[in-house]
Amino acid sequence: MTLTDTDVGEALAEICEAAAALILPLWRSGLAVTHKADESPVTEADQRGETLILEHLARRFPGVPVISEEDASEFGTPDAIGPTFFLVDPLDGTKAFVRGDPNFTVNIGLIKDGRPVAGAVAAPPTGEVWFTSGGQALKRRDGGGAQPVRVRPWPSGEAVALISHTMSEETAQKLADQYGFDRRQPMDSSIKFCRIAEGAADIYPRHGPTMEWDVAAGHAVLEAAGGQVLTPEGAPFTYGKAQDGFRNGWFVARGR
Repeated sequence: MTLTDTDVGEALAEICEAAAALILPLWRSGLAVTHKADESPVTEADQRGETLILEHLARRFPGVPVISEEDASEFGTPDAIGPTFFLVDPLDGTKAFVRGDPNFTVNIGLIKDGRPVAGAVAAPPTGEVWFTSGGQALKRRDGGGAQPVRVRPWPSGEAVALISHTMSEETAQKLADQYGFDRRQPMDSSIKFCRIAEGAADIYPRHGPTMEWDVAAGHAVLEAAGGQVLTPEGAPFTYGKAQDGFRNGWFVARGR
């Protein structure tokens, strides 16, 4: 398969599903938790999932560079990257995974010229996978038939924001005043992008640090579903920031 094929997102979904099948039996199994240099947790599930994904990408898309979370944490990120590459987070929401919560995901995004052009996000506990295909976003569950998903219009008086579990009440209220949402729901991982993409929520304001591999796949899915991810100032949210170690600034993801 080449990157000119229209079903790259479908291929990424299959790889995410394979990684999800590997990770799921390790959930709530009492895995040992270690910590990386930045004090973020890592488990055998993160490491085994990444190994599987990298093997599949190398076989299906030979020669395309990959920036992946666990490899980057151990060996660092490259000083430069070409215009086309994959971003991989084999287990986004490791803290939720360790707590036994279900909101963790497997993520693969394809970047071209700074933009996410294909992606897939799998949620192992529910069997859901969202992915890009033919200019739209699709969702399937447990390997069943895929159906298109689409963002919903902003529901006046009922808009739902997805926010971090650790966000303070003061910060949450400031964001509500700034962006005009009415209700909020704490949620971990990139599944927030997918819930907005399928019309179950409306906005995800992120005024805090993330890495490119945390958000690229969900960004691709959300845009394909008719949503957008921008900086708080309304500028495009871009990728390939090698000079910054692939760290992101603030962003706002939203439906229509």
